[in-house]
Amino acid sequence: MTIKLYGSPTSPYVRKVRVLVHEKKIACDWVAEDPWPEDSQIPKRNPLGKVPALEIEPNNYLFESQLIVHYLDHIDGKSLTPKDAGGYWQTQWWQALAQGVIDAAVARVLETRRPADKQMPEKMAREEARIQRAVTVGEDRFKGGPFLVGKRLTLADLMMGVALQYVDFRYPHDWRSKAPRLAEWHEGITGRKSFQETVPPGFKPA
Repeated sequence: MTIKLYGSPTSPYVRKVRVLVHEKKIACDWVAEDPWPEDSQIPKRNPLGKVPALEIEPNNYLFESQLIVHYLDHIDGKSLTPKDAGGYWQTQWWQALAQGVIDAAVARVLETRRPADKQMPEKMAREEARIQRAVTVGEDRFKGGPFLVGKRLTLADLMMGVALQYVDFRYPHDWRSKAPRLAEWHEGITGRKSFQETVPPGFKPA
């Protein structure tokens, strides 16, 4: 069977997988499915009740975006992860940073969706500070160029590209003026077909 990816088109965790699928041209059916309704089928595919979920054979699912990305990165024997130790760990570092940015942005979004009298401004400020620190440390680490690690596309580029574009989508603000190297790199990465074909509904990239 063709593997199937289930998830929301606006989820950055799902988009990480979709971008990778496009880049590697993996035969994978995409099924839009919302995990929030009471009758959602997602809990049957992922016991944690979250997206994404990847069906790799009948009734056999992988869940958690990091595991799914790792699986798909190696499915064809052509991994986007560098084999040398230095490149490998640099790529892991960027992926961890990207995951943190996504987690902070999602936490902020969820807080804004609570009733106005229940929202915690200090919670939103804390998540915004996490994002800003991540951008700052990324800018300090990155020396410029078309790719974050080495001279070819890696998972670092795809995951960090998704993370920062999700910030643009759900928490638009001027992070670029303080991170010009990242901003230039991001413009190039998000111009790739894999990003253009997975743009979340309702988002218009600048």
